[in-house]
Amino acid sequence: MATTINSTMYSGEMLEIIAFRLHDQEFCVKTTTIREIRGWAPSTPLPHAPKDVIGVMNLRGSVIPIIDLAYKLGMKSTVANERSAIVVAEVHNMVIGMLVDRVSDILTIPSSQVQPVPEVSASFDKSFSEGIIANEHGMICFLNLAKMFKGTEMEDIAA
Repeated sequence: MATTINSTMYSGEMLEIIAFRLHDQEFCVKTTTIREIRGWAPSTPLPHAPKDVIGVMNLRGSVIPIIDLAYKLGMKSTVANERSAIVVAEVHNMVIGMLVDRVSDILTIPSSQVQPVPEVSASFDKSFSEGIIANEHGMICFLNLAKMFKGTEMEDIAA
């Protein structure tokens, strides 16, 4: 079954993305969802938090949850080190921090470069991804944070 990207979403526009690594894979999100990028700092664990929530940190007086993005994507958990970063994003009017191995690049690409995610199997949930970006260095999975973090899930994290 062929999959197409909503052409009205990407019709001829340029996309600004921030690329980052999780283990040996490259991912990206739109820069419009990103508030800032911070170096790794330990977070405070929360009892009974969801498994993808590492803890919370103080961001200029606001307490925000820190998400293990690799675990959220079904990969093994990220072990933070001095090269790790926290990508601070706003999703559904809530600020979250996402732990990544490292930030790779900030790119401006034509929307036509975003290709649809191929069908893998009937049980494969590709809703987390906007598409795949192929470039000279490999492929980048373009994540959709709004679909990854549904509104009700964000309320649970904040509670």
